[in-house]
Amino acid sequence: MAHERKPLDYYLSLRYPITLAPEEEGGYTAIVPDLPGCVTVGETAEEAMAMAEDAKRLWIEDAYERGEAIPVPSTEREYSGRILLRMPKSLHRRLAEDAEREGVSLNQYVVALLQERSALRQVLAALDDGIVKPVRRPKQTA
Repeated sequence: MAHERKPLDYYLSLRYPITLAPEEEGGYTAIVPDLPGCVTVGETAEEAMAMAEDAKRLWIEDAYERGEAIPVPSTEREYSGRILLRMPKSLHRRLAEDAEREGVSLNQYVVALLQERSALRQVLAALDDGIVKPVRRPKQTA
C-alpha cells in the first residue's frame, strides 16, 4: 500500500534544526543535518540562519517536485526507549560481571555507561567547536 503524500505546505511548515558554526576565516556555515546537502554560509550568524531557511525551503520544494521522500525533522522523531544490541560474548560477560559487582542490573549498567560516554562526547564536541579557545602563544621575534 502506497503512503499518501502530504501537501507541500506541510513539509515547509516543519521545524528542522539548524547547526550554525563559525568559520576560521570569518563568517558562518549553517547546516540542516536532516536534509542531506542542505548547507549555506553567511557573513554573520543572522545572515547564515536566514540563508539556511531559504536553502531549506528550496531543498524541500525540489525534493517534493521530484517525488523524493522528505525526512521528518529529528526533533519530531519518536523513540521507544528500546533497542536490540548485539555484541561479542566476551563483552557481554564482562559487562554482566561489572554490573553484578556494582549491584545493578545489566540494563542499568549499560545505560549508565552510554550516558557517561554520550556526555563525554558532548563535552569534547563543545571543545572542538571552540567554546573553550586554545591558548595561543605570541610569536617570538628574533
